[in-house]
Amino acid sequence: MFKIGNIELKDRALFLAPMEDVTDPSFRYICKLFGADVLYTEFISSDGLIRNGVKSVRKLDIFDYERPIGIQLYGHLIDPMVEAAKIAESSSPELIDINFGCPVRKIANRGAGAGMLRNIPLMVEMTKAIVDATNIPVTVKTRLGWDEENKNILEITKQLQDVGIKAITIHGRTRNQMYKGKADWTLIGEVKNHPDIHIPVIGNGDITGPVIAKEMFETYGVDGIMIGRASMGRPWIFKEIKHYLESGEILSPMSITEKVKLAKLHFEKSLDWKSEPRGIFEMRRHFSNYFKGLPNFKETRIKLVTSLDPKEIFSILDSIVDNYKDLDLPEDYSPWYPDQA
Repeated sequence: MFKIGNIELKDRALFLAPMEDVTDPSFRYICKLFGADVLYTEFISSDGLIRNGVKSVRKLDIFDYERPIGIQLYGHLIDPMVEAAKIAESSSPELIDINFGCPVRKIANRGAGAGMLRNIPLMVEMTKAIVDATNIPVTVKTRLGWDEENKNILEITKQLQDVGIKAITIHGRTRNQMYKGKADWTLIGEVKNHPDIHIPVIGNGDITGPVIAKEMFETYGVDGIMIGRASMGRPWIFKEIKHYLESGEILSPMSITEKVKLAKLHFEKSLDWKSEPRGIFEMRRHFSNYFKGLPNFKETRIKLVTSLDPKEIFSILDSIVDNYKDLDLPEDYSPWYPDQA
């Protein structure tokens, strides 16, 4: 067991990474169903929040079944970030997370997200101000550094720990790498195993399945692993990893019938949360990912991502089971789709 503030978590915990336009309540529901231990909201602009922007404010909506959950904020100015943290605190999340890792140009070039890696004193000052202003544990998500010449994550972690953060998530790439190349977990391991570091360290980057997850836990000793892009189209990755960590066995692949059932549940939740047409628009990326790799799927995929009629979309999903029943698993296959769904 380990703790982030007063939040008690089992060893080798699995975290869902905050992802813009992905980790909304409908997707978080599905990931929780499959065993994600800690969830995060989409990242929220401090400017949007303090200006009462509808999209930003709505991202604060969290539900009891999601707990423990963190609200992630980003911005480049201290006062708006402090004010935003106070607003976020009113939603009673378990964590306030500061985004010092987003590499997207429009965010980083303003000095927010990973852009803060070019101004470590400001990063530390902002973090201290937020820690001092809130009663909720504050965590940070960041990267190894700005570029290859500035992989200063150990020194950054020490300074952030000194001003009161309760955990740090480290993505094993620099800002300049964006999402290219291979994530370097050696530096994540150095941070975790350094005698001066006493807070939990969560590793992030290139966790694509249960075998690599176990390897990272065993090799680098991190307290938890955060999974982002690999969960898109495969939210059951959390259950796959947990099963492998506990038993050493790889779960059989999810059947097409189960994938369709899951896609329909996800779609229902998206419609409940965002209504039409937004709930339809924002499911399109998920539909494409759920059925990636199916042969001769292009025509069906186009129908799924162009229809604006929920009834038609449900009908298309049902047709996938019939069209691909020959590829489905045998009748004696033991399904592992969560019963509560």
